[in-house]
Amino acid sequence: MGRLLSWLQTALIPALGPLGILLVAFLDSSFLSLPEVNDLLVVTGSAAQPGRAWLFVALATFGSVAGCLVLWRLGRHGGEALLVRRFGRARLERTRAGYERWRMLSLALPALLPPPVPLKVFVVAAGAFGVSWRRLAVTVALARALRYGLWAALGVVYGRSAITALHRLDGWVALNRQGILVGSAGLLLLACGGWLASRRGRLGDPGAGQGA
Repeated sequence: MGRLLSWLQTALIPALGPLGILLVAFLDSSFLSLPEVNDLLVVTGSAAQPGRAWLFVALATFGSVAGCLVLWRLGRHGGEALLVRRFGRARLERTRAGYERWRMLSLALPALLPPPVPLKVFVVAAGAFGVSWRRLAVTVALARALRYGLWAALGVVYGRSAITALHRLDGWVALNRQGILVGSAGLLLLACGGWLASRRGRLGDPGAGQGA
């Protein structure tokens, strides 16, 4: 991975400019698997050019969304048969159970968390299970923008030392992947439940919105 990152930074990125980040993000989210590379490019780019950090975040996010839409289309046309061939029946059923229980959170959390949390299987499943491309694009865009925005901010503040934090986080996520997914989903559901309860309370209060 170190050699690949070095080649991207010394050859591809100088040749294509910031658009190289878009290309890498697209390939990683569609046909290839390049774990950590997008995050590292955003961190190092933001550390070297703090004024363009927003551009690196935008390009990485757009490339990732575009790559996911390619997989979504494959899932839409290939259906569940494609999922079975690519990922196996057991993984298909686990993915289906995740969608039935968590709905779009089962897509948002893998898009937000770093490797080795899987994303591709959920994207392909979104197409096979009938999730609209708009919902998928918005969900992935919000999650990826938050993720890359965090790394860009760390790159601006801490420079290349932020890369150490990235590697440590990836290692910790690898050891605690299941607990993180369940815990994050639980917290998000509690937050959504609290917001809905407060909203219903305001709507049910005849004096809501009226002055004293």
